[in-house]
Amino acid sequence: MRERRYVLGLSQAKLAEHAGIATAYVAMIELEKKFPSVGVLERLAQALKIDPTELFSKACYPAEEVKELHKSVLKGIELVVKTHIEEFEKKVKEGKFYELQNKNYPTET
Repeated sequence: MRERRYVLGLSQAKLAEHAGIATAYVAMIELEKKFPSVGVLERLAQALKIDPTELFSKACYPAEEVKELHKSVLKGIELVVKTHIEEFEKKVKEGKFYELQNKNYPTET
């Protein structure tokens, strides 16, 4: 919870205000001195913009953000692969297949 609060740039006081609880209660929860009710957990999760189950996770990023990151990484990989395939096809059409085979190997002169 603390990590997510830091990610959002929230103080304990602001989180408490958004969740409708006392600042001291937020501190006690973070220190694991108190365990909130289901209602308070839901309000904390809403204030932290995460699913309530994520309060029990060590990760500080919401599942949706992880999914978006995953999609973005896959798109980047697809783009790189597509570019290399297009380069390969162009070289083959130009009859420069030998250059492709030796692309990473310097030739002796």
